Amino acid sequence: MPSDDPDGGTGEKEPLFQPDLSHPPAAGLHFVATPIGAARDITLRALDLLATADVLAAEDTRTLRHLMAIHGVRLGDRPLVAYHDHNGAAQRPRLLAALAAGKSIAYASEAGTPLIADPGFQLGRAVVDAGHRVFAAPGASAVLAALTVSGLPTDRFLFAGFAPVTAGARQKFLTELAETNATIVIYESPKRVRKIFVEIVQYFGKDRRAVICRELTKRFEEVVRGTAGELLVWLEDRPIKGEIVILIDRAPERQLDVAGLGAAIVAALAVHSLKDAVALVAEQTGTPRRVVYQAALKLGDTE
Repeated sequence: MPSDDPDGGTGEKEPLFQPDLSHPPAAGLHFVATPIGAARDITLRALDLLATADVLAAEDTRTLRHLMAIHGVRLGDRPLVAYHDHNGAAQRPRLLAALAAGKSIAYASEAGTPLIADPGFQLGRAVVDAGHRVFAAPGASAVLAALTVSGLPTDRFLFAGFAPVTAGARQKFLTELAETNATIVIYESPKRVRKIFVEIVQYFGKDRRAVICRELTKRFEEVVRGTAGELLVWLEDRPIKGEIVILIDRAPERQLDVAGLGAAIVAALAVHSLKDAVALVAEQTGTPRRVVYQAALKLGDTE
């Protein structure tokens, strides 16, 4: 829950935020990103929506009320609807009826960007299927914050969500991710961080680079980088608390030796065009296409 207090705890003051009333929100569902820690990480547009939307909906209404109070945004007589995984089926008709009546709805998850490991997907899909408009008011996201500070490649990444709890499902989950050619982002409970690093070492190897991000944007923010093996040692007898994001470097490129690559290219060229053969060998061997293409050209020069 956001904890910043704009008035410094000296007592109630005039609201710091004055909403823009000249551009009321369009009819439709507005997904509003909220802070993941520091309350001041909310955007002015998000505050405008929270101040002016006809209906507010939230994963946790107490958290949203607190955030609005921090920024001096008044609820007034507008409805505030609790919408989460346990009551979504019951609440969707009410929200869809409001949209059918031409209302604007601002939906906020407890923290971060809605639908990113948070409720809201079924609501968004139902709204789209009903022919209403869906908007995004972007802002804080633990996934993007973790990628930003990780030091790992960001040109391609895979958000894998929370790791499964049961042993068999976790094994399948991690085995499939181990060969991913992208930086992997995982959410994990602080109680299971050491356990998952035992498994990361097992399925990814002890030398794969990884990062542990804890309490991002909060007072006790911590970012620890190293190999999977080094982080497992770092976790020994160390109590871990707070919100955890784990990042794992992409799988190393698997390249054949020169002779093996040449043989694969020759075999592929026997039945495919140069373009298709290069694509096939690159996919089969994990070798970059440019490397395969150059090797194929050299083979042509020697024939």
